[in-house]
This record gives sequence, C-alpha cells and structure tokens, in this order.
Amino acid sequence: MTDTRYSLDDIRKNVSRIDNALLELLAERRTLSLEVAKSKISTAKPVRDQTREQELLLKLIETGKQHQLDPQYVTQIFHTIIEDSVLFQQAYLQKLANPDSANPSARVAFLGSKGSYSHLASRNYFSRKQTDLVEISCSTFRDIFNIVETGNADYGVLPIENTSSGSINEVYDLLQHTSLSIVGEITQPIEHCLLTAVETSIEKIDTLYSHPQPHQQCSEYLHSMGNIKQEYCSSTADAMEQVAALKQPNVAAIGNASSGELYGLTAIQSNIANQQENFTRFIVVARKAVDVTSLIPAKTTLIMSTAQKAGSLVECLLVLRNLNINMSKLESRPVIGNPWEEMFYVDVEVNLKSATMQQALEELTRLTRFIKVLGCYPSENVAPTDVDIIE
Repeated sequence: MTDTRYSLDDIRKNVSRIDNALLELLAERRTLSLEVAKSKISTAKPVRDQTREQELLLKLIETGKQHQLDPQYVTQIFHTIIEDSVLFQQAYLQKLANPDSANPSARVAFLGSKGSYSHLASRNYFSRKQTDLVEISCSTFRDIFNIVETGNADYGVLPIENTSSGSINEVYDLLQHTSLSIVGEITQPIEHCLLTAVETSIEKIDTLYSHPQPHQQCSEYLHSMGNIKQEYCSSTADAMEQVAALKQPNVAAIGNASSGELYGLTAIQSNIANQQENFTRFIVVARKAVDVTSLIPAKTTLIMSTAQKAGSLVECLLVLRNLNINMSKLESRPVIGNPWEEMFYVDVEVNLKSATMQQALEELTRLTRFIKVLGCYPSENVAPTDVDIIE
C-alpha cells in the first residue's frame, strides 16, 4: 500500500497557493517596471536595454539549473515577462506623450461580431492600454474606415497582413484615400480549428463557412478533405453564428476554438492552417495622429508614387539604405483610376520626428510624384533577446 503525505485536495490547495503567490509577485514586478520607465524619462534612456536583458536571462538560467529547471523553460517564461514589461512601459510613456488621447474608455470598430479575430485583436491591444472598450461590430473594412472618419468611433482595428496568406489588399487600397492615421499595431496569433455545432466526424463535413482569408490560410488542409463546398462569410464570427444556427452534422466553421465556445461550437480538429506559426498583423487607425516618444521603438508607414521610368523605385530605396533606415515592409498596389500606375506602401523602423527620417522624407519628396505619411506609431513587436543556452 502506498503511503502519501498529502491528499489530492491538499496538493491542489498548495498548487493554488503557489499560483496566487506567483501572481502577486508578477504584479509587484510590473509595478517596479513602471518605476523603471519613470526613471528613464529623466535619463532619456530607451525602454529596451538588450544587453541588460541578456545578462538577466543568463543569470536566471543558471539559477534555474540549481532548482532543476530546464533552461528552455526558464527562457520561455522570462521572454513573456520581459515582453509584458516592455509593452507596459511603452503604454505608460505613450500616455504621457499623448495626454489628450489617454481616455479610460474608447469606441472601437472592428470586423465581425464578438469572437472574430479582429475582435480578439481589439481586446488584446486595448487591454495593454488599460482602456475599457465600447465595441462596434462592422460587416466590411470600408464600414470601419467610414465610422472612424465620421467620428462615430475613436479607433478602427484592421488586419493588414498574414504570415500565411500575405497582404490584405482591400485594406491597403482603402488606405490610399483615407484621412485617418495609423496609431498602433498588434500581431495576433491565428489558431484555426474546425468547429461544429453538433457531434459529428470530419468525414461527414461537406460544407465549410468562414471569411475568405481563413479559407486561403487553410487551403492545404481543405484540399486534403476532398470535395468541400466553401461558403464565404463577412467574418469568422459570422461563420460561427451561421453554423450554430444550422446545427447540422455536415457543416463546420473555421475559426478560433475559444471564440467558438461563445457560439456553443466545439473544435473537432485543431491546427489546420498551412503554417503552424500563423500570425496576422493588425493596424489601429484614428482621426488624430499620435506622438511617439523617442524612448520607445517606432515605425513609420508611408505611401509614395514614383516616376514612370526605369530605376525610380530603386532611387527611393537607396535613400533609405544610405541613411541606414531599416525597411520592414514594401507593398505595391495599383492606383485606382490610373492603369499601370503603382502606389508603394513602405514601413520603416524609425521615428517620424527623428532627424534621419525627416532627411529621408525631404529626399523622397524630390524623387517621387506623390508621398504621404500614413502614421508613426509604437512598434509592438518585442523580439526575444537571444541567449546562448549551454546545457
């Protein structure tokens, strides 16, 4: 007979006690990270110090080994903690730089109903800003632009590119003519599942509902299912609503498992995207541009039209290279109404207010037929600090 010191209930109570203690310590650490941000204002030091982060991680890995904790495990946990600390400090510094926009609540327009990926991105983005949301569901991207432009919403959240299906062309085309500014970004993991309203099997599914983007992002899996009818909806949330209403064993929706639970759906197959690392980058637009403090990493997005002659685009890109400005995105789209003319969208990793970016704009203005800054905003992509893990 096995002798145990603790009952299962006792063990679970101890686990809960430790979990609560961890949460208290994480909250205390967050408070200290805010004090770090305040100190960096007076010293004008940037939020990120990757040399310091690397030293910290190496010490934590060594300490973890003394407690029989795997280095990969320790690194993964503290990458998440460091990311939260950086974003928390950035949000605080941005509130100081933009006191007029530091409202406790905001009206936010997004594509689809509750549970859509745009809805999840909206909640994740504004939770970092500690802002309460008045959520406004829209059925099209154009509706999002219109409702923000007319002042009926403070912000719009729009998908701009996906790691699997590429750029969202309709959003790029709408950006050509809007008066709105890009004021933020967030990268949202996209976890596609097959969701059904009744108990069934994959073999019985002959019709799939979703937004066109998930159909494209899961094309390889859908091909493996054979002759499947693909029904296009205005959003993944709309697809889940329809499948929930149909309650048939032969229909399924493509969407997020947690979102599916809102509609009473169950995931019968997970990880169906072409790429397992599937992410969508969303932009946040508003009527008023924001100032980005020099203490945090920034991106600037601009559009330009070059002369219709050989080498015109290359000349523009050489301006960025010569000024050591990193370009993270280059996208071309046809100019509506002007056949064979292209508009180029460029993301660069530099603050609009910097002397370097101002010089670049001056030179690009001379080289282009049209140029417009769509926005400068904090970069939300906190790349993990690399450390050499020696087992």
